[in-house]
Amino acid sequence: MSIVSPFLEINLDKIQYNAAQIVNRCHEQGIEVLGVTKGFSATPEIVAALIEGGVDGLADARMENIMELRENGFKLPITLLRIPRLSNVKNVVRFTDISVNSELAVIQALAQAALAIKRTHPITLMVDVGDLREGVLKEHVLGMVAQISRLKGVKLLGLGTNMGCFGGVLPSTDNLNLLVYLAKLVEEYLQLKIDIISGGGTSTLALVERHEVPAGVNQLRVGEGLLLGTDSTHNRKIPWLCDDAFLLHVEVIEVKSKPSMPIGDIGRDAFGNIPQFIDIGTRKRAILALGKQDVYIEGIIPIDEGITVLGASSDHLIVDISDAATEIKVGDEISFRLNYSGLLSSSSSRYVGRKYKRKGLYD
Repeated sequence: MSIVSPFLEINLDKIQYNAAQIVNRCHEQGIEVLGVTKGFSATPEIVAALIEGGVDGLADARMENIMELRENGFKLPITLLRIPRLSNVKNVVRFTDISVNSELAVIQALAQAALAIKRTHPITLMVDVGDLREGVLKEHVLGMVAQISRLKGVKLLGLGTNMGCFGGVLPSTDNLNLLVYLAKLVEEYLQLKIDIISGGGTSTLALVERHEVPAGVNQLRVGEGLLLGTDSTHNRKIPWLCDDAFLLHVEVIEVKSKPSMPIGDIGRDAFGNIPQFIDIGTRKRAILALGKQDVYIEGIIPIDEGITVLGASSDHLIVDISDAATEIKVGDEISFRLNYSGLLSSSSSRYVGRKYKRKGLYD
């Protein structure tokens, strides 16, 4: 079947390579790697590439994705990354091997649901070390663990934390040492063994590179680095990974020279924004068959550095091609790299096709 534009070209070899590189570096320091699958809606072909690269387990924030992973026969342990919904605890204990938690009411409901099917459900208690997303504050950890320890049906497997996703707080030896310290307090005062200390995700790879991850941290949950070879929180390409495993190809549907300033009174655009323009004279522009309904426009980057994204409506992407490296005409395709937001949105769009590639790293 032919692939229609727009479509994602997905190089499975590069994803496998990234996974192997990350896994090898982490394993050298006693750290296991969970491959986060939410960035590509847990597509089986990509999951298989992560497993071939050696990830120790899978993780996703969406129960729908996890249930599909099970239906597709994946046997690796699966962690639910988002705090469970109270309304969905039965599915959590049935389909996941472990879930991250921060609310006692939810943990109690998980315990009841697990007992109903004669299981014990493992959990990781999330600790907020400063990013201010999910997690209990450090001063409440011992009290929360004490309450969890009295519940039948759940088992506290570890402590974890998240950084960079809300407050932009970067992982450091200080905030990760705090997590290690809290785990030691739990073991000392409550006589409970903490098997997992989960120290974040892609943003922690910078510490892995420098061998600065504190002893005791033994798990990372990695998505962006595996897939894109980038680290948004540090605003960098990870130099030892491939950053072009995903390319978005879009067809050109109009090419014309037009003024750079709209003509007439300026109101709001279709999304309620007042657009801003600078008059730089007549420019050669192309319209592409891609819009905000298909992808988060701020998440795509033209491979040709001479092409500039001017903006988009729901169905049309407008780019300046005056300085493009090659002549562009109607029917041609323009290719884009993606950041994590671009990958998330395009992977979940039913209007964006997929083409898988397994021809080596540099073909």
